[in-house]
Formats: sequence, C-alpha cells, structure tokens
Amino acid sequence: MNKNFRRRLLQGDLLAGTMMTLKSPEIVEMMAGIGFDWLFLDAEHASYSTGDLQALLQAAGPELACVARLAAGDEVSIKKALDIGVDGIIAPQINSAENAEHVVRCAKYSPMGTRGVGIARSNLYGLEFQESIKTANENITVVVQAEHIDAVKNIRSIVKVKGLDAVMVGPYDLSSSMGKLGQVDDPEVVGAIDEVTKACHDAGVRLGIFGVSAEAVAPYIEKGFTLVFAGCDTLLLGQAAKDLLTDLRGIQPQA
Repeated sequence: MNKNFRRRLLQGDLLAGTMMTLKSPEIVEMMAGIGFDWLFLDAEHASYSTGDLQALLQAAGPELACVARLAAGDEVSIKKALDIGVDGIIAPQINSAENAEHVVRCAKYSPMGTRGVGIARSNLYGLEFQESIKTANENITVVVQAEHIDAVKNIRSIVKVKGLDAVMVGPYDLSSSMGKLGQVDDPEVVGAIDEVTKACHDAGVRLGIFGVSAEAVAPYIEKGFTLVFAGCDTLLLGQAAKDLLTDLRGIQPQA
C-alpha cells in the first residue's frame, strides 16, 4: 500500500494516472516504471475478478498507488478490494448522502465504520495485522462517482459526508441520465458538472475526472480537479499500433 497517496490527495497535489482494463501485470509493471502517480483499476466495466486485481497490485509494487472502481458500492465488493490491498476505492452511481455514508462506513474500521477484519494481503497475511488495522482508516482513500443527475441534485449533502475524500465526475453517464447521451459539451451537462465542481470546492472535497487524452482533462485541471487520469491500456496500445502502421504504410520502397 502507498501510504502517501491519500495524504497527497487531501493536500491538493495533482495526481496523474491512467486506466487499466486488461489482465496484464506486465503492463502495470511498465506503468510503475514510467512514473504515474496512480492507476485506475476498472473493476466496473473490465472483466476483473478479485484475483485479477490482486495480481495487478502485486505487479504495481508499493510505490505506485492503485485505486479500484468497483462494480457496485456494496459491502462485499468494498471489503474484498480493500483486503487485497488497494489504496482506495471508487464507488459508482452514488446519488445520495445515504449512499455515500454507506460506502464510507464499509471502507472504514470501527469506530469510523463497520469494515470486517480478516487475515489478508492488506495486512501482509497477518504478519502486520495490528499495524494495518491501526492505520488503515487514515490511509484508505474513499471516492464516489457523481455520474447521474440525481447525484448533482444531492451533491451539497453528499460532499458533507465525513470520511469522503473525493468526488469523481462521470460526464458520459451524467449526460445519459439527462437524456443527452454523449453530449458532454451540452450547456446543461456542463452546468451540472459546474454545480458538482462548486459544491466540492466549497466543502474542500477533491475532484476527479477521466479523459481520453491529456488535452481532454486539461480544462478540468485548470478548474481545480486534481485526481485525474487519461487514456487507458487498450487505447494507448491501439493508438500506438495504428500510428505505427500509418508510418509503415507511408514509407515508399526504393525503385
């Protein structure tokens, strides 16, 4: 576990990451060597099992922070992800303060929450048990996604939830919930994102966002978003391959 990730997030450091969707420890090892601050492990849309996630964490090593977006913000999903040693969790489709409170409660040990205690990778299979349960609450990062118009309507109460560290905006799902699928530049969608942005800034809650490129997230960084990630393993590989093929096709053989 990277014990500095949550501290850096809360103090407002710009944390640059990318998304992992493939079951490839080798790619994660490369990302660690490149120097990303964190990796977004997409257990919501990718076909990751808990074992797959653990293999990626082991490949990442202790220096590269890994945060898992779960399939759902339920107790079992949160517990399993934390037990294998993720640095934080991102719960999708959190549309009310009650939803957010449940996520925080499941992610924190008593007295802050109700997280179950067990022998797991997160405590070095019991060898660092006492140290782990004493420090987990201060080291685990809890993020919820605001990706529905209901979340926007309730954002002022969501950001007041104690123990919530950041809100990750999901523009595409948000646009879908507004009947404007994919229209992330629509004025109403932009206005909804602005509402989330202002509420988080007012409450001192950090903001996160994804973009397909650095250029896509740049406007949000300028607005104070600090938990950012761009591109993903498949896009990076696919685009590099397409560019290479284009270059190869462009070489003219000598007569």
